[in-house]
Amino acid sequence: MWTLGCDATDPRKLAEFWALALGYVPEPGYADPDGASIIDPAGNGPAIGFLRVPESKTSKNRVHIDIRLPDEAAVRAKAAELEQAGATSIREERYDGHFGHVVMLDPEGNEFCVARHG
Repeated sequence: MWTLGCDATDPRKLAEFWALALGYVPEPGYADPDGASIIDPAGNGPAIGFLRVPESKTSKNRVHIDIRLPDEAAVRAKAAELEQAGATSIREERYDGHFGHVVMLDPEGNEFCVARHG
């Protein structure tokens, strides 16, 4: 098993956002006052840890999460839900004239995509 580690200004807030985005839950027993951790309740995905750092994000992140959904309607619904939770939609991408994904920023400005697969 492995953990994806993320820097954060507000680890708990960012963990709450990503738990909603991914269907994760807080990791039982995790009690670091300067961090937060979420896990896949089904045990399939990696844990994601968030650690408080003093500096804010300064450039484009080199690794990001793609949330994959079955069709354009599901992507648009998820993007709208995540905007309500503090994300920002940046743009839509199309491939060969067909809808592909929405590029978004999480509440701390980290890029991610909500994408159609299949």
